[in-house]
Amino acid sequence: MHSHFALLVLFSFFVSLVFAVLMKDDPREQLQFGSMLLAAFVIAALVFGWLMYPFPL
Repeated sequence: MHSHFALLVLFSFFVSLVFAVLMKDDPREQLQFGSMLLAAFVIAALVFGWLMYPFPL
């Protein structure tokens, strides 16, 4: 897998899955919390990447 975005989504999925299982007891709440957390991780990474884009290394 050569795409950084795909790796970001994969990592975010597994982190969200673990957090949802640990923090919520009801499967419906786990799904809702996990999907919200996954979206938050991906959106935050895109925003931070966009904000850092103008700065050279």
